[in-house]
Amino acid sequence: MNNKKKLVLVGNGMAGVWMLEHLLKLAPQTYEITIFGAEPHPNYNRILLSSVLAGGAGMNDIIINDLDWYRENQIELHTGDPVTAIDPQQKLVRSASGKQVSYDELILATGSSAFILPVAGSDKDGVIGFRDIKDCETMMAAATQYKRAAVIGGGLLGLEAARGLLNLGMDVTVIHINEHLMDRQLDRPAGLMLQQELEAQGMQFLLGKRTVELTGKRRVTGVRFTDGTAIDADLVVMAVGIRPNVELATASGVRVNRGIVVDDYMRTNMPGISAVGECAEHRGIGYGLVAPLYEQGTVLAKRLAGIDTVPYEGSVTSTKLKVSGVDVFSAGEFHDAADTRALRMQDDIDGIYKKLVIRDGRLIGAVLFGDTSDGAPLFSLIKSGESVKGREKELLTGQPAGGAAVSPLQRLEAMADDEIVCGCNGVSKAAIGEAVIGKGCNTMKSLKACTKASASCGGCAPVVEGLLQLYAGDNAGVAVKEGICGCTSLDRDEIVSEIKRMGLKTVKETMNVLGWSEPEGCSKCRPALNYYLGMLWPGEYEDEKESRFTNERYHANIQKDGTYSVVPRIYGGVTSPTDLKKIADVAEKYNVPLVKFTGGQRLDLLGVRKEDLPHIWEELDMPSGHAYGKTLRTVKTCVGDTFCRFGTKDAMGMGIQLEKAFERMDAPAKVKLAVSGCPRNCAEAGIKDVGVVALDGAWELYVGGNGGVKIRAGELLCTVKTEDEVMEWTSAFLQYYREQARWNERTAAWIERVGLEHVKEALADGDTRQALVSRLQETLSYTSDPWQNIIQNDELRKNFTDLNESAALAGTSPSAQ
Repeated sequence: MNNKKKLVLVGNGMAGVWMLEHLLKLAPQTYEITIFGAEPHPNYNRILLSSVLAGGAGMNDIIINDLDWYRENQIELHTGDPVTAIDPQQKLVRSASGKQVSYDELILATGSSAFILPVAGSDKDGVIGFRDIKDCETMMAAATQYKRAAVIGGGLLGLEAARGLLNLGMDVTVIHINEHLMDRQLDRPAGLMLQQELEAQGMQFLLGKRTVELTGKRRVTGVRFTDGTAIDADLVVMAVGIRPNVELATASGVRVNRGIVVDDYMRTNMPGISAVGECAEHRGIGYGLVAPLYEQGTVLAKRLAGIDTVPYEGSVTSTKLKVSGVDVFSAGEFHDAADTRALRMQDDIDGIYKKLVIRDGRLIGAVLFGDTSDGAPLFSLIKSGESVKGREKELLTGQPAGGAAVSPLQRLEAMADDEIVCGCNGVSKAAIGEAVIGKGCNTMKSLKACTKASASCGGCAPVVEGLLQLYAGDNAGVAVKEGICGCTSLDRDEIVSEIKRMGLKTVKETMNVLGWSEPEGCSKCRPALNYYLGMLWPGEYEDEKESRFTNERYHANIQKDGTYSVVPRIYGGVTSPTDLKKIADVAEKYNVPLVKFTGGQRLDLLGVRKEDLPHIWEELDMPSGHAYGKTLRTVKTCVGDTFCRFGTKDAMGMGIQLEKAFERMDAPAKVKLAVSGCPRNCAEAGIKDVGVVALDGAWELYVGGNGGVKIRAGELLCTVKTEDEVMEWTSAFLQYYREQARWNERTAAWIERVGLEHVKEALADGDTRQALVSRLQETLSYTSDPWQNIIQNDELRKNFTDLNESAALAGTSPSAQ
């Protein structure tokens, strides 16, 4: 029986998924997690939408957690399928597609939507907000047909949209209701300096203007203002604020004010329902910046993990961003008041402005323009509330009272270790120091990957680079030897050598003895160690199922909508009417939405529900085609001389012999074979890991081919005369690849790295080949038929039993017709 609690996350955005990342670290085995997202994408960084619009990044560049991350963490993800109803009494959610899932803990992270001004014409074509990737795509498409764009809203989001539209070649006018730009983040002098910079870039501004109507018939053609003036526009982007998405909560009886009302532990008024992110309202405040949402997520993750945590008591916000190439920073209360004192410094030549606001001897706010290097230490002072009496001039000028100049590195040295450098991801100075000194992250790329510092908005990049220089010294920018993952500095060869030398026999023992920094490892190293141990100790090592990906445990390939793909083994692409009828009957019985022929000459049943998997496999009574595993996938064949008038040998027979010989073989990466019955090569043997081509009286063996994203033609390994020699050389090559390649390294990449000549030399000696063949046969002798693995493996049966019990609890039948 599955004892995990069920957690459902409604919303696949930054706040909710960031909370889940922390929860998985704190309590990785506590929850069975399901996520429903309204967009058809995995979790991505909305902060970088402006980079996508400006052409500096694509969708793949802003993905935070790709689909593999969800699979590796056993998260059931439903994209493009928003939750439409919650039943708090039954603890169920229902989605737009009709899915029904039960929960023990429900997290509402529904985010917010762009606020569209309720003016006449706001429903016309060409009027959009700027909140998601679809908005970017709409703007990019419009720029190919139209020339004039108007952006309503002179805040950060509006200026980012305007910069992107400029890059797309449009004439852009920014309309703002107030008298200076970014009035929520900047005071008037800084706002005017920003305006001058942006006008020089080509933006036009209409300030102090209130929109009354969007003109045009079906599509917008212009914007009219309350003072009677108007401008032409073919595209209007609304960037005037956000509105929390609370409709689902309201309909479910969850207390809502402007946002979903939560307490200091992010709980709503409904038992078992929490909220986090832009949809939440805490102590009357809703936050739209990333850092406060991550602070909320930290508290919620700890509570859900059963760990004592301080309550969330609100956030002091700061903004440190690069707006169209201009650095700006603001924090706290930066407007003048009767009980405050303001210190200012302005350099119009270099475009630098600095303002500090002090109350009762304490720094309460700051604005920086042009040079934001002091932003982190100033924000730390604002949050701490410590007295700055006597230090005011030092804080303003960056120099001590004696007047001696202070270098940037000296300023960084003086920063407190617990000072937050990256507000978006909560990364402290100490965390960066530990990554550089303790883990050898000497480049910005490795430091960003290790800590996530500067990985979101990028505003902290100058400080992060400075700290990298501080801690790494002359080694800054020098890439150090990297291990197979962040848990170890050991590479593949070192790990394999130590496992053999020390006789290590389990994943946990290996990590412990070899000094893993993370005692449980990660999704990169655990599968790699599981493979290396199985390869080194066949017959002794017990395969660790929990170190395999979800697809391998369920013998099916998870799809983007959360359903699965089932591919039975069809040897050499040759089937029979009986098997075809069996597949058709099963597909019809379980309402499989799509049956497709694959490129590997097999049939793929797409859209299978998880709870139906055990029944489908049982009724098919066919081996799995392993369309998901790091093993032999397919052996593609042509009809050869059996039917083809050009064929010289039995390609189908050779292909079936190869597939049956290696179908149970684990490998560092997926392996695909092909056999062509003549040099016309209809089976595309030239772009396979091993390709066999028949000639008159001989067989050619090509290796290291790849037909994927990076196409690579196979190279000729040898020419042999008999089928037995084909089997011998293929076996020896595959075993040598198994023993020498890195985890997740295809034969194409391996051949490129070591060179074909090296492989030829290794396999040239007949005794060496026979030894390799014997080791592969020994390994295969310890593995049972894949179908027996599916049906007889007790643990896998338990997985399927748990799935069925879960389905029954949710009120669905695994064998529903």
